[in-house]
Amino acid sequence: MLLVTGGAGFIGSNLVAALAERGHDVVVCDRLGDGDKWRNLAHHTLEDVIPPEELPQFLRWAEGRLSGVFHMGAISATTETDGDALLANNFRLSKVFWDHCAREGIPLIYASSAATYGDGTHGFDDDASADYLAGLRPMNGYGWSKHLFDRWVMRRLAKDASPDEPLAPPQWAGLKFFNVYGPNEYHKGGQASVAWHLFNQLTRGEPAKLFRSHHPDYADGGQLRDFIWVGDCVEVMLWLFDNPKVSGLFNVGTGKARSFADLARAVFAAVERPENISYVPTPEAIRDKYQYFTEAKMARLRTAGYDKPFTELEDGVARYVRDFLSQPDPYR
Repeated sequence: MLLVTGGAGFIGSNLVAALAERGHDVVVCDRLGDGDKWRNLAHHTLEDVIPPEELPQFLRWAEGRLSGVFHMGAISATTETDGDALLANNFRLSKVFWDHCAREGIPLIYASSAATYGDGTHGFDDDASADYLAGLRPMNGYGWSKHLFDRWVMRRLAKDASPDEPLAPPQWAGLKFFNVYGPNEYHKGGQASVAWHLFNQLTRGEPAKLFRSHHPDYADGGQLRDFIWVGDCVEVMLWLFDNPKVSGLFNVGTGKARSFADLARAVFAAVERPENISYVPTPEAIRDKYQYFTEAKMARLRTAGYDKPFTELEDGVARYVRDFLSQPDPYR
C-alpha cells in the first residue's frame, strides 16, 4: 500500500493515476474542498482518501502496512503570505513523514521546488552540499519553506547514526520540480500553468496575454523557463521507486529553457490559430520576485541512471490541448 499526499492535486493526481494503473493499492491524503478537485481522482480505484487532520491516526494504523510514501502535499501558492501555515504544512509535516519512513524502513519521495533557487544567482544545480544550499535565497515564502526542509534533510544525514533512531529512510528523494504543465491543474486557478491560461484565453477569442519584460536583458515574451510535461515528472518518480538504491536531491526539468513566446506559439499551433499576443505589465505585487530565467541542470539525475528523454515543449502542449483540454472530460 502506498500513500500519496496531495494526491488530489496536480502532480499528485497524475502520479496516483500511474500508480493505480500499475495495480498498486493507493491511499490519497488531501483536502478536496467544495469545488471539482475530486474529479482529479474520479477515474481511479483507490484504497482510501483521508483529510490531513486524520494523518496521525492513519500513520499509527498503517505501521507495517505501507510500502512507500510520495509526499506531494503542500501549500504551493507562490503568493502565500501566511508563514505559520507554510511552516506547518511544508516543513513540519515533511519532518513527520521523514521520521515515519525512517522508523518503518520504507522509501520517501517528496516534492521540493525550483523556487528554492530564488533569482538564479547561484545557478540551478541540484548540489546538496551545505555550502551551496546555504547560498540560495528563495524569493517567496513557498520557496523558503521547501528550502528549509531540504537543508534540514542534509543536516539530518550529517549526524551520527544510531541503531535506536534511524536517521533516514532506506531511500529518499527530494525533487525540485520546475515549471510543470499538463492535465488535472484546472482547480489551481491563478496558479495554473501559463499553457492552461493561454488555451482558455484563445478559446474565449482573446489574444494570448503574456507579461511584459521589466528587465533590460529580456524582450517582452523572452522570459525563459524550463517547462516540463507532468507525465515526465511522473516517469521520474516511478523510476526512483523502481530503483530503491538511488537517493538524493534531484532537479526535475528538461534541462532546456524556453521562452514564454515559444510556449504561446505552441498553444497557437495546437489550436490551429494565427499568433495574436498582447503584452501586459507584470503585476507590481510580484514584479520584484519575478524569475526571468530558470533551467534545470539534469546531470545528477542522468548520472544516477535515468535515461528517458524529456518531452519537447511543442509535443507536450499539443498533447495537452488535443488529449485533454479539448475533450469533454479533460481529466487524467
